[in-house]
Parts: sequence; structure tokens; C-alpha cells
Amino acid sequence: MNATDRRGAARRALYAVSATPFAAPMQQAAPASAGGLLRVILALLVVLAAVLAAAWLARRMRAFSGGGGDANLQMLAQLPLGTRERAVLVRVGDTQVLIGVAPGSVRTLHVLQRPAQPASAAPASDAHAARPSFKALLLRSLGK
Repeated sequence: MNATDRRGAARRALYAVSATPFAAPMQQAAPASAGGLLRVILALLVVLAAVLAAAWLARRMRAFSGGGGDANLQMLAQLPLGTRERAVLVRVGDTQVLIGVAPGSVRTLHVLQRPAQPASAAPASDAHAARPSFKALLLRSLGK
């Protein structure tokens, strides 16, 4: 074959290729949207269950590590004295101890010989007699 025959053959091949219509792009099958949605929901439920299980386990571990109360040691009341200071009333056995708690410091303020009664433990009749009713407070504020 000579050079002109080769060129002619190449031109015919290019024409044949260019004459064929372009193929339409292949359409991909749409995935089943219900199946995909179900997988996503299932994955979210698994993650949510794992988070809830971790929270439950952390709470249980905190209870075992020292959150369980001892009958001989109990905090009865606390009163904030400043932004980071407070007074705490603790019962140790039959003795009550008033302690001062501050950052880096815990000091005994007073040891009570007689157990102090918290305000919530006051007899019901005294609590009602000392505290006026809502109706009485409302009438007093209205000037009647």
C-alpha cells in the first residue's frame, strides 16, 4: 500500500466513526429509595441506642464508684456563702458537723452536740402557723 491509499483508508475510518451517532449515556438504575431510607434509619437507631447505653453505663459506674450513700455519713444541708464557698452540715454517725468548703480547703467550723433539725423536719403545725396562706398574702398586698 502506498501513502495515498493509507491516507484514504484513514479518512474512511474517521468518517465511519464520525458518521455513527453518539451513544446515549447509560442510564443507571435508580436505587430502591425505600431500601436506602430503611438502612439510614436503622443506622441512626443503632447509633442512638449506643449513645443511650453509654449514658446508662456511665450513670451506673458513677453510682458504684462512690455515689452510693453510707448510712453513717450523710450530707444534711448546704448553704452557699460565696461564688465558690459553702457551708455544709454533715451527719457522721450520731454527730453532726458543720464544715466550710472552699477550693482547696475543707475546715471544721463547728461540731454540734445536739443534732440540729433541718427546716423541712419541723413539725407541720409550726410550719403552717408561722407561714401565712397565699390568700392572706394576696389580700395584704392588695391592701384589704
